Amino acid sequence: MEEFQESVLPQDLDDETLFIVSQTFKALGDPTRVRILHLLFKKECSVNEIAETLDIRQSTVSHQLRFLKNLRLVKYRRAGTTLYYSHDDEHVMCILEQMINHACHN
Repeated sequence: MEEFQESVLPQDLDDETLFIVSQTFKALGDPTRVRILHLLFKKECSVNEIAETLDIRQSTVSHQLRFLKNLRLVKYRRAGTTLYYSHDDEHVMCILEQMINHACHN
């Protein structure tokens, strides 16, 4: 069994760190955001591509991307008038993929 790194002790968790961790888990606690992150882990997409692929409204996608962008879980690049989104945190994507793998083995 793997042991946790002891680089951060419980008393080292300041309010900002606690807030970021809890917001990240909040992001991963929403099925729509998980679907968006999972798609963006596979490929870069525009808002329209995300909406069409996942069959959700464009306004919903935009709202969720704003939430994920504020947490620095997604980033975008501009090409003309189109924004293309991709994931922006390998650590969180590893957690997400591990949780998906865990769920698929049950």
